[in-house]
Parts: sequence; structure tokens; C-alpha cells
Amino acid sequence: MNLVLNGVYQQLNYEESIAFSTVFTDEVGIGYANGGQNLDDYRFILQDNSVSPEIMWANTYRMLNFANRLIVGAQSVTVEPGEEATYNKILAEAHALRAFGHFFLMTHFSTDLKDDNALGVMKLDFVPQITDLLPRVTNGELFDLINEDLAFATANLGNPTNYKYITQGFITAFRARMAAYRGDYATALTNAQALIDVVPLTAAGTTANSPYLTMFRDLAQGENIFTLDRPVGKRTVNSIWFFNQPNYQGGPFLDMGRNLYNLINATPGDIRRTAFVGATSVIAADPATTPDYRFDDVLIINKYPGKAGAPLLNDIKVFRVSEMYFIKAEALASTGNLNGVTNSVASVLKQVRDARIVTGQPVTTLPVYANATEAWADILKERRIELCFEGHRYIDIKRLGALANVSIDRYFRDCDFNDACTLPLSDYRFTLPIPIIETRVNTLVRAQQNPNY
Repeated sequence: MNLVLNGVYQQLNYEESIAFSTVFTDEVGIGYANGGQNLDDYRFILQDNSVSPEIMWANTYRMLNFANRLIVGAQSVTVEPGEEATYNKILAEAHALRAFGHFFLMTHFSTDLKDDNALGVMKLDFVPQITDLLPRVTNGELFDLINEDLAFATANLGNPTNYKYITQGFITAFRARMAAYRGDYATALTNAQALIDVVPLTAAGTTANSPYLTMFRDLAQGENIFTLDRPVGKRTVNSIWFFNQPNYQGGPFLDMGRNLYNLINATPGDIRRTAFVGATSVIAADPATTPDYRFDDVLIINKYPGKAGAPLLNDIKVFRVSEMYFIKAEALASTGNLNGVTNSVASVLKQVRDARIVTGQPVTTLPVYANATEAWADILKERRIELCFEGHRYIDIKRLGALANVSIDRYFRDCDFNDACTLPLSDYRFTLPIPIIETRVNTLVRAQQNPNY
């Protein structure tokens, strides 16, 4: 059972959502080594035969299939005395991963997670036959299954502490994110606060000895609640942006978008400048006028600095406590608690920003918002900085963009070659198409394709 469980974890391919989100939104520009890589996504070309939706759909349903085979197969296992806790823990992890897989698909393929009557994805809670044709079901039906799976996991998991596997912290963080995405901010706040109370933000420390940098080098847990373990031989995250290694010489076919860099670089002493922007970057003093922008302004993505002997490889950060602070800020914004030194959007964002200031530098000023739109925009900005290259930006714009009056925001020279600088918030492409690998064989889903595809 445990070997099969390892196979379920193996099928959880989070990297493709990171790849799509970074390219389709405003986290990257076209690097000097680009020979045509990712240009369709970068031009907002999104169709039912696009690569990223196909990979996310197929890999996640493969993971759900593995989880179901484990859950069903476990019924034939004879549990010997003393093995009950281990048996229950394995099943709890399988149920939690099944819940997470369904939610992952819903965030990308459902038009509106706040509408329980809107179409979600196919519900897979059994081992299917190859001839089975499944329809998309409503979000409400899927959330019922997810909550049942999480209740089972909570009751049977015990209290494991390895953050590279399912823990009670994973379940709490998952509940917080799911509730925020649904607009249920009372539930989101309860779960986010439960983690804020026990998991400290990772401090910047000094540039030479920074716990924050150590965390991103996969040398310490830090504020990570759940990461996907990526030992040598597994999928490489840096291959999303680089050919060979994460530096100027490593063939960056995508680099950091200039507008994102400007936000990261705006605050003196912010450790994220060192953590996210590679030391081999070539930074133009005036990128608007540099004659050869692709070579004269090369902002190296350093969020994943590589592992020893594997420069393109790093663990994938799925839940961090900083996200829980942002969810808390969203909950406060939803109730109008915008300003103030305690228990406000301003104070919560300041806590994250202050934790990112290196020792000896002045802390950040407390924001003051004239209205709710400014507060939502500041939440979205801080999420853009802190969670960059972790797969959040596409979904964040979809769910918070209208509240913040913010959409995709590319620097003009990152998009002057194709005039693909932004998308209206109402654009249908903020929901992915059901991929053709499903619709060409599944007549039920073919009739349920998302609008305009």
C-alpha cells in the first residue's frame, strides 16, 4: 500500500501549472536564448489542443486513478495487529490527495468556484473501466466529495510531521485556500489563523546567513507546510525557463518580467531581491531605451536555485504560511477591516513585508488604503511578489482581479513584439479549455466544453 501511495504522490504534477501560470500571465519575458519556446501561451493563444491544459488534465486524472486503485485495493488487505495506524494513515493520505486533485482541476477548468451550480470537472471516486464516459458535474457535488475525503483524512491520519507528505497542516492549509477561492472567508480565516498561530514566517536574517534563502535552497523546512519532494531523477522545475542551468550562461529562454522585477526591487533590504533574482542577471539602468533589450536586460529567475548535482531541480512549494497571511488579509478585506496597526489588511501585509527585510534595515511603513479597491490591489501585489513562480498568478488574477481592478501587467518591452500585453478581466481565457484528448472520445464532456472554445 505504501509503495502505491508513493506512486500517487509521483503523479501529482504541479510543475505544469507553474509553467502555464508564469508564461500566460506577467511573471516572465522572452529570454535571449528563446527559439520559439512557449510563444503560444505568451501570445494568449489558448485552445483545446494547447499543451498545458492537456498535461494538467491527463496527469491529474492519472493521479486520481492511482488514488482510487489504492483506496479500493486496500479493502482486500488483511491488517495485522499493530498495523492499524499505518493502514489508516496510508488511506488518509490517499483520500487527501484525491481531494486535492479534484480541487486542482476545478481551479483551472471551472468558470466560477463561488458558484456551486457551475460545472466543475469529472468526478472520479472509483476505479473506472476504459469504456466509461463520465460527464462534468457541478462544483457543489465535487466540493461534497472533497469535504468527505478531507473529513476521512483528518480522522484517520494521526499527527505525522514530515512536510513532504500529507499532514494535518496540509489539510488545514488546503481548507483555507479552498474556502478563500469559494469566497467563504469566515472558514478561510479560521483555518489560516490556525496555521499562523503555530508556523512562524521565515525570517530574512542577513544576506550572508538567511533562513529564507536556506528554505528556497531546500536545506530547511522554514515556513513550508507542504512541498513536493523532488529528488534527483524527478521532473526539473527550472527546465520551465532554462535549457541547462539557472544562470545567464544556462540558456534562459524565459526570464523575469521587468514589471515583476521592479516590484521586487522597490524596497531596500528586501531579501526577495536576492532570493528571486539571479546574481548573473544583466540589469539595464533604463530598459525603455536600451538598444538590445533581450540581451541588455536579462533578469535571471532564481526562485529555484537548484540542488547539488542537479541545477534544474528543486522541491515544489505547494503551501507556505505566507499564503495563510494573504488569505487572512483577504478575509479582513471582505469585511472592510482595511486600515489599522492590528487586525487589518494593512497590518497583516506589513507583517509579511517586515519578515522579508534583512537584519539592520528599516522595517516597512504601514499602508493606508483610501478604499477597498486599493486594499485588494495591495493584497494582489504582495501575492504577486511573494508567491511568484509558484503557480498562483493565473488563478489570483481570475479570482481577485476585478476586486483590485488589476489584470495581466507586462512591461511594454516584454510584449512590444507581439502586442500581447494584457487581457480584459472578462476574457474567457481565464478558464482553461477542456482538452481535446478528452472531448474527442468523451461525447458527454464534448457537449460541456467551456464557453468560447
